[in-house]
Amino acid sequence: MISTEGTFAFRGYSIWYRIVGETDLPGRRPLLCLHGGPGAPHDYLEPLEAMASGGRRVIFYDQLGCGNSDHPKDPALWSVPLFVEELGAVRTALGLDRIHILGQSWGGMLGMEYALTQPGGLESLIVADSPASMIQWVAEANRLRSELPPDVQEALLRHEAAGTTDDPEYQEAMQVYYDRHLCRLHPMPECVSRTFEKLSRDPEVYAVMNGPSEFCVTGVIRDWDITSRLGEIRVPTLILSGRYDEATPAIAETVHRGIPGSEWVLFEHSAHMPHVEESDRFLRVLADFLDRVEARHT
Repeated sequence: MISTEGTFAFRGYSIWYRIVGETDLPGRRPLLCLHGGPGAPHDYLEPLEAMASGGRRVIFYDQLGCGNSDHPKDPALWSVPLFVEELGAVRTALGLDRIHILGQSWGGMLGMEYALTQPGGLESLIVADSPASMIQWVAEANRLRSELPPDVQEALLRHEAAGTTDDPEYQEAMQVYYDRHLCRLHPMPECVSRTFEKLSRDPEVYAVMNGPSEFCVTGVIRDWDITSRLGEIRVPTLILSGRYDEATPAIAETVHRGIPGSEWVLFEHSAHMPHVEESDRFLRVLADFLDRVEARHT
């Protein structure tokens, strides 16, 4: 599949993007993919490139501060409004008048925030493995943590209390949680490992926005909650999540119940990354949803 790469300017910085596919077939709209983290570059979303074989362009970009985009060192920069603004700049720079948006994890949070601005030309929203409330996310994470082996729980608590979350013992204990609730494939697919390797090289955005780990959220988004505003999202919306997801079924249900007319598909053999853990079914479900949305306009 032919792909093109480039950059555009945003707030004086360079943002990298890649477009897979040359054009959109009549009636089809491109799919813009928002990666998670915050600060985990797009690489782990590469299985979504296959959507381009159906006659629509698939567009990835690395959000400011990670991957192939510029990495400014300014903790005060990192905020939800910054990334909402950046998403609008992506559409403008690439001439994306009518699009579908898929956001995974933090990317789904960003997608919902963007949808709340009522942007024109947003055909649909796909929210994959994302909460509407970080308060609920932390509550569910603590519940999942309580099911870990006692020695793992003890190590996590001890290092969090001591502020030594960079200690190898903490990292090992954290991996036990990730093996259960982040990605259940062993070894992890190369595109997922590549994302984590890049994130580890520059974790500033993740550390400032989120905190030291998926379940120890101390950063900018710790109190983020749009649950009461979900009813304002009026575009066709598909919610996707895994049975063992850290974005638990309770979290996905909150999003599903909040967004009028939304659909929810649960992947029974996946954790936080059904797009890699059950990629064939994920792609079929996604293609079916996009086809049905676009059929309404024919």
